[in-house]
Amino acid sequence: MKNITILFVCGAGLGSSFAAQMSTEDVLNKLGVDANLEHTDISSAVSMKADLIITAENFRSQFEKYSIDESKTKLVYLKNIVSKVEIEEKITPILKEMEII
Repeated sequence: MKNITILFVCGAGLGSSFAAQMSTEDVLNKLGVDANLEHTDISSAVSMKADLIITAENFRSQFEKYSIDESKTKLVYLKNIVSKVEIEEKITPILKEMEII
């Protein structure tokens, strides 16, 4: 099984990114996916290597200022950062595409 690195991002790299990480951990456990999980702030995120970045929808405009190669790093924007249903709905197709599940 391939391993995946997921980066959770918010403004300061502490609050909402950690909340999203905890909810995503439950989804990954349900799907049987082993992943490296990290959380950080937006400006640091663009220089880090990750297979997937998960962040809140309200940070979309800030991410659009950076050039992220979406063929290497997928971006997921969440309306509700702790919604396990939304997280699963959005990451499952990506994990399938990456042949993780």
